[in-house]
Amino acid sequence: MINTVLEETQKKRIQKAYSTFLDSKKLKARPGQKQMIAEVARSLGSIKTDSEGRRTSDPSVMVVEAGTGTGKTVGYVLPAVVMAQAAEKRLVISTATVTLQEQIIGKDLPDIILKTGLKFSFTLAKGRGRYACLSKLDRLLQEEQSTASLMDMFAGEGVTLEQDESSLKLYQNMLEEFAASKWEGDRDSWPDALEDQQWRMITTDHAQCSGRRCGYFNQCPFYKARGDLEQADVVVTNHDLVLADLALGGGAILPDPKDTIYVFDEGHHLPDKAIDHFACHSRVKSTASWLEKASKYLQKTLSQNALPGELGERLEKLMPEFDDLVNALGHTRTLLHGVATFEPRIQGDMTVAIHRFPEGKVPEEVRQQAEILKAGFSRCSGMVEKVAKELNDAMDGDVPGIDRWQAEQLYPEIGAMQMRLENQFQLWLTYTLKDPEGEPPSARWLKWSEGPFGEELEVFSSPILSSATLWQTLWNPGYASIVTSATLTALGNFNRFRMRSGVPSESHCVVVPSPFQHSLAAKLVVPDMLSDPRQSEEHTEEIVEMLPNLMSGQKGALVLFSSRKQMKDVHFGLDDEWRKKILLQDDYSRQELLKLHRKNIDDGKDSILFGLASLAEGIDLPGAYCEHVIIAKIPFAVPDDPVESALSEWLEAQGRNPFMEMAVPDAAIKLVQACGRLLRTEQDTGQITLLDRRVVTARYGRMILDSLPPFRRVIDYAVI
Repeated sequence: MINTVLEETQKKRIQKAYSTFLDSKKLKARPGQKQMIAEVARSLGSIKTDSEGRRTSDPSVMVVEAGTGTGKTVGYVLPAVVMAQAAEKRLVISTATVTLQEQIIGKDLPDIILKTGLKFSFTLAKGRGRYACLSKLDRLLQEEQSTASLMDMFAGEGVTLEQDESSLKLYQNMLEEFAASKWEGDRDSWPDALEDQQWRMITTDHAQCSGRRCGYFNQCPFYKARGDLEQADVVVTNHDLVLADLALGGGAILPDPKDTIYVFDEGHHLPDKAIDHFACHSRVKSTASWLEKASKYLQKTLSQNALPGELGERLEKLMPEFDDLVNALGHTRTLLHGVATFEPRIQGDMTVAIHRFPEGKVPEEVRQQAEILKAGFSRCSGMVEKVAKELNDAMDGDVPGIDRWQAEQLYPEIGAMQMRLENQFQLWLTYTLKDPEGEPPSARWLKWSEGPFGEELEVFSSPILSSATLWQTLWNPGYASIVTSATLTALGNFNRFRMRSGVPSESHCVVVPSPFQHSLAAKLVVPDMLSDPRQSEEHTEEIVEMLPNLMSGQKGALVLFSSRKQMKDVHFGLDDEWRKKILLQDDYSRQELLKLHRKNIDDGKDSILFGLASLAEGIDLPGAYCEHVIIAKIPFAVPDDPVESALSEWLEAQGRNPFMEMAVPDAAIKLVQACGRLLRTEQDTGQITLLDRRVVTARYGRMILDSLPPFRRVIDYAVI
């Protein structure tokens, strides 16, 4: 047994890299960054391995909260690169946002290489869906008559794609630019904005891709990028791609988990991302419609192609199976409407209603119907899988009577069909299973909606915690993991993150100090207010009265609301003079909103952003761009989210208090994130105003207040 203890040579190499970095940038060491480097190095240095480099010690997971200004990227890259090279492992850096991903690839890593003396290669890994499929692109241009079938097979559930002349011109332009080496074939490097529908027609996934058998394999943008990925020391990617790779068993797209040191930056998003990734969903009416179209497509294929042997027979046998499933889905729809209690509400131009099955338990008649659907989709998926295998063989020239070109034309449609059938099987499987005793149950619910495109009934199933999934797929098989973010603690501890993420109980969790002098740089004001935020109309009226005084005197301000209705009501309640200064989130894309705001400030104008939760995190407005953050109320989650409701129900059944274990910690984290918009550099100053007296009147208020950074507090009268 070998211990990869932090040896003196590795320690010296990390220290030298850090001192070289500081000297070259003429910086002083930040205590938090220095501590983070030491903690990451110590954690990775404590891993025990065998003679072949396989981890033999307990799972290695470290959690480090590091606030804005710590310099997290340097804090984990320096020690992780050195330790990964010493252990002959790969480093995968995963983020939740494209913005941070671009910063790490375009700025941070080149800067670290230039100014530390460390030598390592790096690349960006994106999912297959970010790359164009040359086979599809060529077929769309060569065979316009096949466009309708392609659209039906590749469109998402309930999505109708329309092909027009402008799209065909776009695709022709893409092919020409790619052939001239002026475009790399990925969505992000195309100079113009692309509609999702246009892009969906020319991208693919693992089920539709024929890999090395494809005639375009040697030019394929995705596989060219994969070649770079296999060579790089450091791979930068996103949480979704990591989870997709783990769902395929690990090592399918990214390096094998057992040979990987993972760093999850913006790691507070990981548990929710994992829940979303392993959730199942189906639109009943749209699925039936798709099966009817798929049956017609098979009929058309058989009439136009002489498919010999078992291949043709299997396709013929599929059509009546699809018809049976269409009938079963019709019966299911009627049955679900009979057992569900829907209370419709207006949501934009839609009327929606949700029915959640308490404790995730579905009625016996629903479970029996799910058994029928599960069996039907399983049978069809198995049949299509055999067809796909035969087409694969045909692309190698191993099936008499089917040429390679013919197999290449059929394979993407059959692959897409198989994946969709498999997804349906997985959903209905979850409706037949009983949840293990003592374990968190799955949330199961229905959503009915009616709008401009008609009526639909959707069926959902989702884990309520990602802890078991992350343990099985990531924490346990991975060589090592580092999770970092500015917001991992809630109410002063890591309990919330531990529960939601399932990090091993022995994991080292640490908070490193922020370089900001919060008490000197900013004050937190809780004004004396008469209204209770739970009384929405009175609270809105009082906010309208207070805002003009609060917003006077600052160039840039950010006002954050928990509900769209209150944001709009406050906006329209203000007079014209103030409304002219306000940029409303609903009126612009996020990128355009921030661009306009910065321009207004640069031009010497006052500019006030009115936004919702998405502006409370991940936006960077230093200096005059944001001198005042005004928060309308404590950001408690909407109580009707089915997954959160199911988790709350489960905790309550155990005699626990879901409000104190979930609602309060979640709100505290969101409040910390909102406050984090104010101080973005060590030179920033300003004010945060919270228009919610519950932080000083409610029994949980002190806990939330004390979880915020140590701003100088100004509370109008002493209640606490």
